[in-house]
Amino acid sequence: MLEDFIQELRRDYPGVRFRLGKKFTFRPPRTVIYEPFSDDASYKLLLLHELGHAVLEHLNYQLDIERIKMERAAWEKARELAKVYEVKFDEDLVEDRMDSYRDWLHQRSMCAVCGLTRWQNTDGIYRCPVCDEILSRQSD
Repeated sequence: MLEDFIQELRRDYPGVRFRLGKKFTFRPPRTVIYEPFSDDASYKLLLLHELGHAVLEHLNYQLDIERIKMERAAWEKARELAKVYEVKFDEDLVEDRMDSYRDWLHQRSMCAVCGLTRWQNTDGIYRCPVCDEILSRQSD
């Protein structure tokens, strides 16, 4: 049954490569990697999420917040695709997965020195509003 589903996706999206791998992931520009078949109820939805990245042509991101936006957009595309392929859309699964990215962003943005939330500049470098000010005063 899952093999049939993947074959259907291959037919419907001939420009996307579907490859078996260790975990669900998307490799730009158009490769969807899927886990070995399992009876997990979320299997098809996770596959549609990765397909969502391909359909939306997600290539890369500059800022970490852009990654969060791309993940949300891929889930919204998966929601649309789930209707087409009659796959149950699990809001709890989506929020759990989004939480993992929110936690990742929180950890990356936390200042290791003072614990405040840092901001990321356009070069992708995080700056702490307190520690960077102290460092700049010390160098004067």
